[in-house]
Amino acid sequence: MTGPNVTIHPSAIVDEGAQIGEGSRVWHWVHVCGGARIGKGVSLGQNVFVGNKVVIGDQCKIQNNVSVYDNVTLEEGVFCGPSMVFTNVYNPRSLIERKSEYRNTLVKKGATLGANCTVVCGITIGEFAFIGAGAVVNKDVKPYALMVGVPARQVGWMSEFGERLALPLSGSGESVCPGSGKRYVVVNGQCETAA
Repeated sequence: MTGPNVTIHPSAIVDEGAQIGEGSRVWHWVHVCGGARIGKGVSLGQNVFVGNKVVIGDQCKIQNNVSVYDNVTLEEGVFCGPSMVFTNVYNPRSLIERKSEYRNTLVKKGATLGANCTVVCGITIGEFAFIGAGAVVNKDVKPYALMVGVPARQVGWMSEFGERLALPLSGSGESVCPGSGKRYVVVNGQCETAA
């Protein structure tokens, strides 16, 4: 079932039962499985795959060559960079059936997953976190955290506007986003917007 003003390229396959919200765009060679629930204003780039047990929130952008496998949930406004990777089995083997062992992955509102990064299943990525290109994330990520490397480690904090903040990783501090002017504080190693 698709909402109004949904664009689906003729080369895309959208299985019966899939829900696609108003104003979403489905581009070349995309496959959306029948159980998928996709929100409003979502963009699915070329060669994207969306599994049956997937929820994609409003205004998400899934760039080319991304597979969103079963048990992945993306909240509103998540950006998935080109060729980034989700998994849903922690210890896959071709000869061992493990569909009953899928682990849930939750990417919270406004997070960015950079190009070619890998998200190992069973974790939560916090609101407005920023995963650098090529990083391998294998543990939960704090809201607003900037993560880079293999395995990913926190190297800073990012604003909702997508700018690096001059804040300490631990302890306490305050900073203003250079792009939006919004204030942020770190208290006990957690970043949040200032009142």
